[in-house]
Amino acid sequence: MNSSGYLPRLRRRALILARELKRRRDRNRLSRYRPYTRQREFHDAGAVHRERLFMAGNQLGKTVAGSFELAMHLTGRYPSWWRGRRFAEGGRYWAAGETRVSTRDTVQKLLVGEPERSAAWGCGAIPGEAILGIHRASSGANILDAVSVAHVSGGASTLLFKTYEQGRAKWQGDTLNAVWFDEEPPVDIYVEGLTRTNATEGMVMLTFTPLKGMSEVVRMFLDEASPNADQGKETR
Repeated sequence: MNSSGYLPRLRRRALILARELKRRRDRNRLSRYRPYTRQREFHDAGAVHRERLFMAGNQLGKTVAGSFELAMHLTGRYPSWWRGRRFAEGGRYWAAGETRVSTRDTVQKLLVGEPERSAAWGCGAIPGEAILGIHRASSGANILDAVSVAHVSGGASTLLFKTYEQGRAKWQGDTLNAVWFDEEPPVDIYVEGLTRTNATEGMVMLTFTPLKGMSEVVRMFLDEASPNADQGKETR
């Protein structure tokens, strides 16, 4: 048996297989998400609180927790360990940051994938196979307006990206299942986002480092969360 060409072919096949396995892993990060204790407490609190704040220092997994939870709601793919809120059908969601660029570089990146590489879209918290369509913004490099996502119920969810710099008027009129605020919003934007979820009895999530000190938004949670459970607010 001539093995001179066999081993190189075997190595090539192994390399192709390894690359395919990596591609599948990269496009289904949601299945491997395992929160640490504070992240899990934040998720669990969604079962009983409409309003939640994950407030902590930089690089402690706040935005990561927000992105993976939102991906679960968009897809309906809840892991066996999940004790938070569930949405049985596809819905309408907003994810927001301060500016279009900052939202692209944090929220969009974690949910969809590296903004500058369209080939990587589908390598974020939302599984690539669940992405039905991506709609680019009319201005700004690699900025997305919306993503359509398949839900396990057979329907679909819609994710729209919003920014605080748009102003309150651009936050009016829609009916939503949930809003995710990454970085602290102005109080009028926060109230408007919360109002969008009233008709569905939906929820809002906030993930940020309190760089503005004892702001009105921070005070809403610190003053009301612990002693007044009926207020529906939770801080972590």
